[in-house]
Amino acid sequence: MKLVPTFVVSPDRGLPAAERLMTDLASRLTTRPQITSDGLRSYIWGVERAFGADVDYGMLIKSYEEVDGRLELSGARPKPVSGRPDPWHISTSYAERNNLNCRTFLRRLTRLTNGFSKKVENLEAALWLYFAHYNFVRVHGSLRVTQRWQRP
Repeated sequence: MKLVPTFVVSPDRGLPAAERLMTDLASRLTTRPQITSDGLRSYIWGVERAFGADVDYGMLIKSYEEVDGRLELSGARPKPVSGRPDPWHISTSYAERNNLNCRTFLRRLTRLTNGFSKKVENLEAALWLYFAHYNFVRVHGSLRVTQRWQRP
């Protein structure tokens, strides 16, 4: 299922943003999730605080090397953090693809654009509209249907 259940607008990816994101995510889920994040340590505390022991959590640790003056991805290693995450599903591919979709369809998120938001409230409102459309209106190519909302 392709659904973005929550998001957080924050000036940085620090501990307060991680806690807000994970706490909101935990309030929206009814089953035990498997969560993957990148190597940012703030998520360890945010996941622990929001889910406690009721989560399977892993990190994808990426390593980079310098090639001709620029950094290139040289490897990625899955690392279980808590619970029993399936190592085959420790991946950030869905999040990275979602970030690309957001940048493609929301000019406010692209670099060097004149479509930026002067107020953070306007950016958050634009993201709400985008995700509402993505979750409930957009016909997903691989699924060929929109999402169907079902109450638990």
